[in-house]
Amino acid sequence: MNYVFDFGAIFQGEYPALLLRGLLTTLALTGFAWLMAMSIGSVFAVLRLTGSRIANALIWLFVAFHRNVPMLVHIMVWYFGVPAILPDAATDWLNRNGAEFLLSMIAIGLVMSAYVTEDLRSAVRAIPPGQMEAARALGLSYLKTMRCVILPQAFRIAIPPLLNQTLLLFKNTSLAMAVGVVELTAAGREIENYTFRTFEAFAIVTALYLAISFVIMWGGARLSKRFAPLGSR
Repeated sequence: MNYVFDFGAIFQGEYPALLLRGLLTTLALTGFAWLMAMSIGSVFAVLRLTGSRIANALIWLFVAFHRNVPMLVHIMVWYFGVPAILPDAATDWLNRNGAEFLLSMIAIGLVMSAYVTEDLRSAVRAIPPGQMEAARALGLSYLKTMRCVILPQAFRIAIPPLLNQTLLLFKNTSLAMAVGVVELTAAGREIENYTFRTFEAFAIVTALYLAISFVIMWGGARLSKRFAPLGSR
């Protein structure tokens, strides 16, 4: 018996609304985790370059831990392990305010911050050391030198790897379905369970992932062109 494709079945009843909610959840999870990763990664990259042995050792351990343990394990630890050691009041608050989303976002953001830390640290090392020396000679503090002179150039240099990390983060949000977050992949799974239209449901989910990935790549290409490192073509 030949399989009869019926994409119309996916767009009946509440299924389109379920897909939309899943897509919005994926975008929200991506956005919040990205902001967290960029913030922590930027701070840690600066701290690793201060020359402090203690800060460097602690951040090295953080980076090694988050880069060498699968992201799914981190999500499981945050969702099942962390609430067990929190006070009851904090656990109750989490359960009332979407613990699945919040804890998944924290886990994903922390893992990706480890990659951002290393990307930015590598970018800073690519900047001629004379710029740091010149800024300090002009009386700028270390933090002001990093904020006004070094980091703006580092972000320009790091746009390609940071774009790759953004794409990876976006795709890895699908792992949050393991703890009950109804993001795009989970929404497709629910529709498949109701309609038994496996190919159609996941074909649409795949198309949505591809469309958003292409938008991210297009935005990254525009940023790379607009903020190309000084002196490059």
